[in-house]
Amino acid sequence: MENVTILLLALAVDTAFGDPPDAFHPVAWLGRLIAMVMRPGPRSGKRRQFVYGMAVVVLVTGAAAAVVYFILACLRGVNAVVYILAAALLLKSAFSLRGLRSAAVSVKRLLSRGMDNQARFELRALVGRDTTGLDHSQMASAVVESVAENSCDSFVAPLFYFILFGVPGAIAYRVINTLDAMIGHHGQWEYLGKFAARFDDAANYIPARLSALLLTLSAGVSRKSLAGAWRAMRRDHRLTESPNAGWTMSAAAGALGLKLEKVGYYCLGAEGAAPTVAAIDASLSLLTVQSVIWAGLCLILEVLRATLA
Repeated sequence: MENVTILLLALAVDTAFGDPPDAFHPVAWLGRLIAMVMRPGPRSGKRRQFVYGMAVVVLVTGAAAAVVYFILACLRGVNAVVYILAAALLLKSAFSLRGLRSAAVSVKRLLSRGMDNQARFELRALVGRDTTGLDHSQMASAVVESVAENSCDSFVAPLFYFILFGVPGAIAYRVINTLDAMIGHHGQWEYLGKFAARFDDAANYIPARLSALLLTLSAGVSRKSLAGAWRAMRRDHRLTESPNAGWTMSAAAGALGLKLEKVGYYCLGAEGAAPTVAAIDASLSLLTVQSVIWAGLCLILEVLRATLA
């Protein structure tokens, strides 16, 4: 039952404390490492950039997973309690449910007070788009979209890989996702990050669809529109550039009866209402139900595994 205890402790730490300061956060250390190894990367030649970026992804992901595996293997042989505590803290570093909620609430409070300029600044912690020209409704939409998309990246996917491959698997996923966030974007040197972006797409293929199904189920449990979530998810998931993000965002749009739009890129749930500050609260309620269901399923799976072992 070790994994059950590890998962329960990790969930408790996230619920009670959230993320540690960057100085003590493994993901922040990882970000600095990625920035360091990307600095000498080639600035011309698509093939050279792609090969260099691929090497960085493979080596950094493999090294992080291997280090975590050997650290935990050593601790297991020394003291069971120390091993479980270390594993729980490492697993916690791979997901951030309270941090996602806190970032969304921060923007919501500013919007509710009419402090749109400050809200645009805070919104940058949630979305990669340019926030300077967004109006009140567009900012609310961006928050709802981010909550829906990050329900996968920040919670469902890390625990999915924990169930499959233990703590090293969850850490490997977090490395892949961080690499994509840092270098997997369009721009002058986009081929440096192209492999990271594609690798992240592959890693999220099943979790994103699972997250969308969980959001749809959560809509039914929380008396929102299960039928609307299912209909919008099936119809609109292809409208985003990402092969994965559209699943969760369209499910949320349908569940909440909202029109979620990134102007010039996509419009999900076109028949829905324009998002307001209240829509952010609704999306966070949906996130809460989804996370409880998913955490419960993961615990049940681990208990069954331990019972059948």
